[in-house]
Amino acid sequence: MLDTMQYLQETPSQTAGPYVHIGLIPHQAGFDIFERPFGNVLAGPQTPGQRIRIEGRVFDGLGQVCRDIMLEIWQANAAGRYNSPADRQEKSLDAGFRGWGRTGTAFDTGVYVFETVKPGRVIGRHGHKPMAPHVNVWLAARGINIGLATRMYFGDEAEANAGDPVLNIIEAERRGTLIARREDRDGGPAYVFDIHLQGPAETVFFDV
Repeated sequence: MLDTMQYLQETPSQTAGPYVHIGLIPHQAGFDIFERPFGNVLAGPQTPGQRIRIEGRVFDGLGQVCRDIMLEIWQANAAGRYNSPADRQEKSLDAGFRGWGRTGTAFDTGVYVFETVKPGRVIGRHGHKPMAPHVNVWLAARGINIGLATRMYFGDEAEANAGDPVLNIIEAERRGTLIARREDRDGGPAYVFDIHLQGPAETVFFDV
């Protein structure tokens, strides 16, 4: 038997593509291939809490808008509890709110959008002080070998943000990269959260 290891070379590391939209966010690519499609609308008509819109753009190191980024969010419900067996807080659980969504940046404008409810404060691990309301964000795209994880905090929660244990381990001058600004619209509050992959305004990313 020939030793194939003598002839096969190591393959290059793979990035997320070129079929990331077709397989992971098919609605954006014009396909309907899942019985229960992934989407950017997290809250149903009966979901308790304040309805909000989260939107923004993703910029590369040159300040150019990226139009092929996939984003996922994971958040607690309005009471501050995750829809997960790992969350053992004695808070109300809304079984109809899974707290997870996925979308992509629009091909024309580069804007991403989520429709959800504003999360409540979550108690930190081991009963530590409560964290400020926040949304966990994960990004993937062609050219990004490992998904990037970050958080979005709310600009109108200044008091809670000031005591957040995660924000307080970040250099003061960089905390602003995780704060979304509020804009009041006719349909309710919108929080604008732009993400910078590189450059002087680079968003803080977490090693998780």
